Amino acid sequence: MASQKRSKKKQEDKKAKKVYRLKKPVNFNPGVIVFLVIFVYIVIMVLSYFRQTHITPYEVKLGSLAINNTYDGVILRDETVVTSDFSGYINYYARESEKVNAYAMVYTVDSTGKLAEMINEESKDENSLSNESLSDIKNSISDFAVDFSPAKYSTTYDFKYKIEGTVLKLANTAVLANIDKLRAENYADSIDFGYAPSSGVIEYSTDGYETLTAETITPEQVEGVDYEKTVLHSNDLISEGDGAYKLINSELWTILIEIDEERAESLASKDYIEVRFLKNNCTAWASVEVLRQNGKTYAKLDFNNSMITFASDRFVEIELLDNAREGLKIPNSAIVERTFYLIPEDYMTYGGNTGDAGFNRETYLEDGTLSTEFVPATIYNKEDGYVYVDESVFRVGDYVLKPEDNERYPISKQASLIGVYNINKGYADFKQITILNQNEEYAIVRPNSEYGLAVYDYIALKGDSITENDFIYDM
Repeated sequence: MASQKRSKKKQEDKKAKKVYRLKKPVNFNPGVIVFLVIFVYIVIMVLSYFRQTHITPYEVKLGSLAINNTYDGVILRDETVVTSDFSGYINYYARESEKVNAYAMVYTVDSTGKLAEMINEESKDENSLSNESLSDIKNSISDFAVDFSPAKYSTTYDFKYKIEGTVLKLANTAVLANIDKLRAENYADSIDFGYAPSSGVIEYSTDGYETLTAETITPEQVEGVDYEKTVLHSNDLISEGDGAYKLINSELWTILIEIDEERAESLASKDYIEVRFLKNNCTAWASVEVLRQNGKTYAKLDFNNSMITFASDRFVEIELLDNAREGLKIPNSAIVERTFYLIPEDYMTYGGNTGDAGFNRETYLEDGTLSTEFVPATIYNKEDGYVYVDESVFRVGDYVLKPEDNERYPISKQASLIGVYNINKGYADFKQITILNQNEEYAIVRPNSEYGLAVYDYIALKGDSITENDFIYDM
């Protein structure tokens, strides 16, 4: 009994000595919670930002393209090479690139060479040239200095021969004026005189292009491949039948330039175009015609004035002044192509609460009864009696009804348009464009068309990053 009491007491003592550990309450820090929430939000927004397609706006403005309008052309004229009827040393008396009358004396042929000696002596006389003649030579030198280009150094030789010929012709005229001296020394009988068969502009050179026309010239001749120009000089020894000089018979002349198909399309609708000559920076109007021959495309430019300015030139550098290159300037990256349904325009009607344009579509009610419903539709273009309607409005096989007689038209015909996405209203709205010109980076499009763009519109810079009716959240 006593042992049981002792055992019970020990158990009670153990219970009394047992230590109970209480759990410490969790202390929540509001700042940490706010930080975690902000951190998670930032992570979600960053991931969302990089997953979204961002729309970069572009403001449409008037502009033009920096397209090279400069061309090298070949000049074609009504020319005749006049041959000599005599043999001997030829000497010229008419000034080059000046008009002579019919039957005017142009040259002499001296079979003995004595006349050439007298001309050489005359040309050494410092007083043999009049003030007017010296002034003409100075003007020629000044014009050459202004137009000189190191890239075309060969023209220096043409200029040299021209000046030498001018001086000799002036000296020749002085000798010929003293014909009494020639007769006194019995030289006159050995001199033959050459007269112009008709009026025209004199040139003392030949190159084989005299009989060519825009229709007969070859691509190699247009490019000047193996081109050679023969300059005719006083005191040259010639034979009967040799070319003595060239006579240009008409003020009408032609420049032929090679062009690409894009330029050919822009010129096809034009009758005239303004041309700037880089030689003297002067401009003139030419009638224009597009020619396709020998696998090449050319622009044939016909002039009726200024021929004499370029009488001694066979090739010329010109610039086409084409105002059609001005318009709305947009980047090529904004241009997209979309497909539309074509519906005859006379099937279009107006209805709904707002009087919107649309069509009466044939539909079936739940009980199978045939009925019609008005479907509003945005018109994107009108052409050849058809209107362009978004593909999302109808399905192939739908029927629309003509307002007057309910004639049915099946939706099936499709066509595509090129355009851009206008984002003025905060959503993507396709606008058709008509490209007037284009280079690698930009296009010039027609302004203020019925379904197109206007200046200061905003468009999506990358057209393939957006679709019709997409909302624009950030601009």
